Amino acid sequence: MNILVLGSGGREHALTYKIVQSKLAKKVFVAPGNAGTNKIAKNINLNPLNFEEVSSFIENNKVELLVVGPEAPLVAGITDFLKSLDKHKNLLIIGPSKEAAMLEGSKDFAKAFMQKYNIPTAAHFSANKENLAQAINFLKTLKPPYVLKADGLAAGKGVLIINELSEAISELENMLNGKFGQASSKVVIEEFLKGIECSVFVLTDGKSYVILPEAKDYKRIGDGDTGLNTGGMGAVSPVPFYTKEFAQKVKNQIITPTVNGIKNENFDYCGFIFFGLMNVDGNPYVIEYNVRMGDPETEAVLPRINSDFLTLLVNAGNKNLSKTKIEISEQVAVSIVVASGGYPEDYEKDKLITGIELVSESIVFHAGTKLNGNNIVSSGGRVLAVTSLAKTIQDAVAKSYKSIDKIHFDKMNFRKDIGQDLK
Repeated sequence: MNILVLGSGGREHALTYKIVQSKLAKKVFVAPGNAGTNKIAKNINLNPLNFEEVSSFIENNKVELLVVGPEAPLVAGITDFLKSLDKHKNLLIIGPSKEAAMLEGSKDFAKAFMQKYNIPTAAHFSANKENLAQAINFLKTLKPPYVLKADGLAAGKGVLIINELSEAISELENMLNGKFGQASSKVVIEEFLKGIECSVFVLTDGKSYVILPEAKDYKRIGDGDTGLNTGGMGAVSPVPFYTKEFAQKVKNQIITPTVNGIKNENFDYCGFIFFGLMNVDGNPYVIEYNVRMGDPETEAVLPRINSDFLTLLVNAGNKNLSKTKIEISEQVAVSIVVASGGYPEDYEKDKLITGIELVSESIVFHAGTKLNGNNIVSSGGRVLAVTSLAKTIQDAVAKSYKSIDKIHFDKMNFRKDIGQDLK
């Protein structure tokens, strides 16, 4: 079958990497893709937010399955747009409707959903300019640190964690006055949950689901979890503290009620659900939902799936997941992100990348790369994700760092402590 993957990051390279391994895959297109996807599929210069352009390409190239990688097209309603056109009535789409994508597109919407279906989450209050006085009173009932989240999509930058009440009040006002643009016209104030974070993923057809491997990612730019938040500097799967007992709690208290809630609300939902969880004294709480796979977690999770990944996607698209089993490798996967110097603040692009072809023990997923003639150059903040599989975390970590030693570009930066806390 002909498949189109939308997106250009490490997540999309990992999705494509698994899809092309299937005997079902005939032609695989990635739009717009990167230098890595270009080696294993055909890159197409399309904007995922230009729905007319995407629709025409699907029609002209007889695409049978669309996999939407990033959140922006989903929140903007690409699934609804394509399903409204009779010419795409047989197209399978991995990605929920605009209404269902609000689970990621609006923190307030997600919190209301969790409350309705008794899904454990932090105590919260949704603030706007009209209820500012009540919002400040709610802040005063919390213990520091204070968590402020822009309601809408803010490219991973809309969350502030603040230790002083006076600063939290001031930042709340700044956010409501446009610090993150329209995304923070509403702000969700949350109780701070102390624990260990992990990410859990499912693929659902809206009724049934299969659970994918879990992962832990590393958000801060600096070793020892210091410095600014990023889109993620590395990931490990499986997670040692994710015990069978904890996994059962996640399934019973979070995954099943979420999928039942989706069914109950009649959401059109075929695709991935990402549960950002906090393990608080052995009990899971939902920090956030995403309606797509995470990045860089995808680069650690997908290499551990032994099943034919494209078959899983097709079964989801055909609402046939209830009969589907997933096989997962017992090996450990560690993915380490190599970023541009200066990221997550200002960074330079177009740096020549060398040495990727020397890597043989790891998979090099491209995140922010492009081709310049025959050369691969950097085009984003997170440039590569180097993933290794081994029997132990230590061995997988060692493999990835050994592979990174062979790669070079000017001012490249990566954390030296990924996985060290899990040994």
